[in-house]
Amino acid sequence: MNLKTFLTQACAAVLLGAMTHAAFADQLDDIKKAGKIRVAIAMGTPLYSYADANLKPVGSDIETAELLAKDLGVKLDIVSVTNAARVPTLQANRADLVVADLSITPERAQVVDFSVPYAVISIIVGAPKSMNIKSYADLDGKRIGLTRATVNDTLTTANAKGAQIVRYEDDATLITSMVTGQVDIFSSTPSNLGEMQKRAPGKNLELKFAQKEFDLGIALNKNQPALKEWVNNWVKTNLRNGKLNDIYKKYHGRDLPESVTKGAA
Repeated sequence: MNLKTFLTQACAAVLLGAMTHAAFADQLDDIKKAGKIRVAIAMGTPLYSYADANLKPVGSDIETAELLAKDLGVKLDIVSVTNAARVPTLQANRADLVVADLSITPERAQVVDFSVPYAVISIIVGAPKSMNIKSYADLDGKRIGLTRATVNDTLTTANAKGAQIVRYEDDATLITSMVTGQVDIFSSTPSNLGEMQKRAPGKNLELKFAQKEFDLGIALNKNQPALKEWVNNWVKTNLRNGKLNDIYKKYHGRDLPESVTKGAA
């Protein structure tokens, strides 16, 4: 490569970097100027984000997003997504933030930024009472349903290598599949287990074993220091004043754990 070619490519790289940075620069100011914030939320997730009897969005993530928009002084624009589309929607700049029971993991943190934790999610394996399942080893040779591109998927794939994993696009489809008998074992959350029990009490579904508990973060694109600082300060403030705990307890029936509340310091 000669010097002229090298300089040309170097200048192009700098220009591309500047254009990419500019595309997301001052996003906090842009949100305020627009008077609205686009928040990606995975609807159909019991207790976190779902439609009530009047088809109104409700849940702990919905109320969290509503409070955030109110405190920012802008209108909330809910961008409904599947679990698998949460990060891609943010990366494609179709949303400003993601508030969608999104667990903070090292893999996700490579492509998006996270706020300090604002809530938690528990991952469990459930099945009918008649099935003897106490650990991953008991899943060998069995079919287990879960939602694609979730921590459930990652955990189960890594630890239940002898199982046949059936992946669904969202929690609502997973719940329907369990209720209708398409699969008899699932990896999901206690809230989804509760919905299955409500819709199919005759199946005698129960929690078999806990897989892991994850902190949840509000996701945003990288290179957004002003927006990230505002969101972090907002989370800490509302952990200290108890509003985020009140929202979580209202839907999940328990207080936020210390692993989350200590982030308010």
